Amino acid sequence: MFVGTFLISLNLFAEAPKVGRSAAARYFQNEKAAERRGLANESESSSTNQRKEHYMAIGIGTFSESTAYNWGQSGKEEKIGKWGADLTYRFAEQEYLFDQALKVSYVQFGPANQEASKLSFLYAVTLPEAGSKFPLYFGAAGGLGLYLKQLEKESVISLDYQLYLGLRAFNIFDTMGLFVEGGLRNHLHVTSDGQFNGTFLSLGSVFVF
Repeated sequence: MFVGTFLISLNLFAEAPKVGRSAAARYFQNEKAAERRGLANESESSSTNQRKEHYMAIGIGTFSESTAYNWGQSGKEEKIGKWGADLTYRFAEQEYLFDQALKVSYVQFGPANQEASKLSFLYAVTLPEAGSKFPLYFGAAGGLGLYLKQLEKESVISLDYQLYLGLRAFNIFDTMGLFVEGGLRNHLHVTSDGQFNGTFLSLGSVFVF
């Protein structure tokens, strides 16, 4: 009986909570390790959410002013820009600086009382980045245009460039917002001497998903 009582006492002593400086040190070390794990998980989750956020804008607009030089006829011709549509998709973001995007534009023209249409593929840089949710933005785009319908003896390829300034509002209807944009939309023909300068205004929707 004495042996049994002695063993029970040893067992209770082993299960008793440990106190003292070393126990406190181990407790705080465990707390700090848990805190670091929590911060790491939060950072990983934030990074994952940012990677999943896509930006796309679809708009349609018209030219307020437009001038062509040596396109289908010699000299200068006014108001030949008709209308256009754009799709802009962000493929990279420089955090706290700018967005990089692919802009695909379709535009119709009326040079020399004829019809012409073009599809352009442009690399665009826009400041600030969409992740900032700042309503005002500006940017520039440049690339190549391919005419789907062109006048005879005129270049079917053009060098295109745009400068634009806009106002956007995010998440008005769930993931969809609205934007209004204006600026310059110009091009130079590659294999002929035609040139076009125009100012445009467009309206559309912006999606963040």
